[in-house]
Amino acid sequence: MVIPAPSVCMFAAALASAALGQTLPHGVAAGDVDQTSAVLWARSTAVGEVTFEYSVNADFVGATSVATDVSDATVPVKVDIGPLNTGTTYYYRVTDAAGDSAAGTFRTPAADGLLGLRFGVSGDWRGELRPYPSISNVPDRNLDFFVALGDTTYADVPSLDFPHPQARSLEEFRIKHAEGLSERYDINSWAEVRASTPMYVCIDDHEVTNDFAGGAPVGSDGRFDTRGSFLNETELYTNGLQAFQEYHPIRDEIYGDVGDPRMNGKPNLYRFRRFGQDAAIFLLDARSFRDEALPSVVNPFDSDGIEEFLEASYDPTRTMLGGAQLEQLKADLLASLDVTWKFILVPEPIQNLGPLLASDRFEGYAHERSELLRFIDENGIDNVVFIAADIHGTVVNNLRYQNGPDGPWISTTAFEITTGPVAYAAPLGATVVSFAPLGVLSGPFYALFGQLGRTLQNGLLQAAGDAYLRGRGYSPIGLEGSPIDVTLLEGCYISANAYGWTEFEIDSTTQRLTVTTYGIGWYSPADMQLVPNLILARTPSIVSRFRVEPKTMDGEGQVPPARSSPCGALGAINLAALATALAFSFFARPKRKR
Repeated sequence: MVIPAPSVCMFAAALASAALGQTLPHGVAAGDVDQTSAVLWARSTAVGEVTFEYSVNADFVGATSVATDVSDATVPVKVDIGPLNTGTTYYYRVTDAAGDSAAGTFRTPAADGLLGLRFGVSGDWRGELRPYPSISNVPDRNLDFFVALGDTTYADVPSLDFPHPQARSLEEFRIKHAEGLSERYDINSWAEVRASTPMYVCIDDHEVTNDFAGGAPVGSDGRFDTRGSFLNETELYTNGLQAFQEYHPIRDEIYGDVGDPRMNGKPNLYRFRRFGQDAAIFLLDARSFRDEALPSVVNPFDSDGIEEFLEASYDPTRTMLGGAQLEQLKADLLASLDVTWKFILVPEPIQNLGPLLASDRFEGYAHERSELLRFIDENGIDNVVFIAADIHGTVVNNLRYQNGPDGPWISTTAFEITTGPVAYAAPLGATVVSFAPLGVLSGPFYALFGQLGRTLQNGLLQAAGDAYLRGRGYSPIGLEGSPIDVTLLEGCYISANAYGWTEFEIDSTTQRLTVTTYGIGWYSPADMQLVPNLILARTPSIVSRFRVEPKTMDGEGQVPPARSSPCGALGAINLAALATALAFSFFARPKRKR
């Protein structure tokens, strides 16, 4: 359908002012879109009727209206609309009881065909770091959708609007979500993003509290109350989940009787969506039903502890996803063999990052990890991309698995990229450099690392990471030498010191996948308060880009020749010099008094 230029211009103007209404502080949003329906969302601070209008016409000629009521100004409202037409652009606007109005747009997925696809993913943002210039270019990218992949608030970190260590009541969780979606310095980046593209959203841990395991028994974690049998039945969890569902445009779905008391009647956040024959997405809840985490290993020289961890991680009775969700994922993967790309979105990384501090990642649930990768491999499910967040940096690697802690490594054609963060201080690189379980890193080395350019920082981290991974028998960072036909176009396979997001674009003709990570230099809450103009002037630029050729449906595809990563090589060149600085840092440490 061709929209007359004046209508498009008028709608663009309405979209640009989406967050300006006095009583619509977070603008509007659409989400959970499938081929025939969508969820529309708004929060109005004016008590009374809210009207949602939607149409295929930008000037809302022939619009359909749905009304609902606001009775509590802290609680957003949502409406489920449909039936809609597949592969169609819709326009919507919201008018509240005060007369304020805001507009948005979304497109329903196509039913079939190779039409191309472009979408974005990120996660991990804290309200005190808003208004998030790292995502300021998202509205201009004309995305089909955006995925907020967990840690959409930090309910367990003090912030400007809630300066306490942990939200507990429903009202407190609402404050945390509202803060993260609010304007600051007259800018509301999330309102602009959510008005311009539909959202899919999932939780990780910080929507409730750090590293929690929803399927663990009550009493296993002293931070939770003792209501119910499992942590996902406690008041802390249910308050956190309710506020999360209120503040995002998602349907409030629940599991029926699936034969698992941890899952029966609980919120169902798993989503499966097809976009023609270009792609399918599978959005996982890796937090609500998982077993209690294993004790973490923090000492790289604790060989006994590492071996105990690896052995325990292959316990076949332990789960991260819950049996019903895992089986649904398998069934949906088999139902998607006719689409080119399969994107599995899971908040925690599934790639091997090593046994240190691995208890909260998929490596801490290695039996289930291997079961999923083996299923993909043995069923010939090609062009699988895992997308994760959580670690506050971008790391790309191919995926291998073992059938036990001492078994041989089995390669797959799947790979993973971690994304983000939108804004979390400090990001992965600075965190890794400052992490010193043996106390050998001190201020001089950390300061020296901070003086390097972003490329040198990423190169050093990749070189150091590769050395560690190879020492454990894992694949080094990157995709060279794997069964994946890839070309690194810009940057590195790691981006560890930026805030940003990642774009995935499928070419409609070749079905080639281009993965681009955009970012800005990271900043702290103090930076944002002291020099906001300097922070807000930062604009996202490309920090990493690579291109992947798809395997065809008949399995054709060539293993590319082994190539070295230029970023890793650059880091290796500088590794010796920085090792000298590290030694200086160690010997410069103040001696402890006896």
